[in-house]
Amino acid sequence: MALEKTRNMILDAARRLFARKGEANTTMNDVAVTSGVGRRTLYNYFESKEQLYLAVVESELERLSASMSKVANKKISPESKIVELIHTRLDAIKEVVYRNGSLRANFFRDIWTVEKVRRKFDATEIEIFKQVLKEGVDIGDFYVEHLELTAQILHYCVKGIEVPYIRGSIGVDVDDETSDRIVAHIIAGALRKR
Repeated sequence: MALEKTRNMILDAARRLFARKGEANTTMNDVAVTSGVGRRTLYNYFESKEQLYLAVVESELERLSASMSKVANKKISPESKIVELIHTRLDAIKEVVYRNGSLRANFFRDIWTVEKVRRKFDATEIEIFKQVLKEGVDIGDFYVEHLELTAQILHYCVKGIEVPYIRGSIGVDVDDETSDRIVAHIIAGALRKR
């Protein structure tokens, strides 16, 4: 329990420092001082600043996975869940990127490093989409020939609009109600039982 608490204190301090100063301008000593742990303790948890940065990104993605799981477990129709999952995911990613200031620049500049950390999140998200798709198939709302492939396609479609959404290149002049309706129409057209 104490080990986890210390690790979380370090991650929180690093998150705040990376957001304010950027990863390049943050030292491990800065993190040790801000978190209130000694440098030796810090290095017992994280061997390098890069490892610490990746752990911060991973912790943010774990929060996003938890938010998506809550949506998937709601007592609403599978179609409504898919729409809400898409909005929850896009809004949460955007909020994480914007809340973390300098992390935003790293997100766009060093997308491949972020991608390494996202593998676990991507697999979790695909499983969540698959769960909701199966629920829709089981009650006769959806026709899905191949659950795994459909969940993967849905995941990559949402992932593909992530950067334009964060940058405000799409959906800027559309209210939430209209956006929900358009997404629901696309989902219904693609997944409805024929």
